[in-house]
Amino acid sequence: MSTYIYGITATSHPGLPEGVGGVGDPSLPVRVLRQGELAALVSDAPEGLRPKRRELLAHQNVLSEAGAAGCVLPMRFGSVAPDDDAVTGVLAERAEHYGERLRALDGRVEYNIKANHVEDAVLHHVMAGNPEIRALAEANRQSGGGSYEQKIQLGEMVAAAVKGKEAEDATALESALEPVADAVSVGPESTGWLANVSYLVKRDTAAEFLEAVEQARKDLPHLEVRLNGPLPPYSFVEPGPAEPAGTAAGGADAGAG
Repeated sequence: MSTYIYGITATSHPGLPEGVGGVGDPSLPVRVLRQGELAALVSDAPEGLRPKRRELLAHQNVLSEAGAAGCVLPMRFGSVAPDDDAVTGVLAERAEHYGERLRALDGRVEYNIKANHVEDAVLHHVMAGNPEIRALAEANRQSGGGSYEQKIQLGEMVAAAVKGKEAEDATALESALEPVADAVSVGPESTGWLANVSYLVKRDTAAEFLEAVEQARKDLPHLEVRLNGPLPPYSFVEPGPAEPAGTAAGGADAGAG
């Protein structure tokens, strides 16, 4: 039976409340594997595990419950090791690294920020700030819409200006939030978002971070800013003792899903 891993913590961690179940249908019991000063929250790995909503929520719930009681290094959903011995073996091998990560992330949570432009508002900004675009748009309007070539030229100019505004606003947003965070992790680019950034924040200063987010929304009203958190610090955990289900276990993969 392979072993499903939720996260890594210290043996001094208080543990999970009674009745917290893990992935699987029915939920598999979560247990603790200890090795020296480290512990791993695990369960048996169910067959045919898929990232369905129920399973994702079960994984997240284990981490949320564990994180409420103490620091936990979260593993990515679907992290599976060949067996319990493989997990404890990696805990022993990387004890110094995991100990350092637990100390560095103790008392901290992750907030993820995604932002994109409100289309009408950013077009207003682009037109107001670019006399050349305004002049061409007005010329096209007065000539009944302009020629095909003029329309193409205007479209290309607007698209380039919006692209430049995206980069400018992504920098402005990150600059506004970085001073109230301990660390920053830039996520992968994705369609529709001009910013996808995670921030590591102390629990006891989270209110200050949230105030900074609200201020950024006021200062950049042409942005739609989405906040997700507090989360376990997925983006600030380095490789762990498992691979996502469906790959050859033995390497490592931890972090934001």
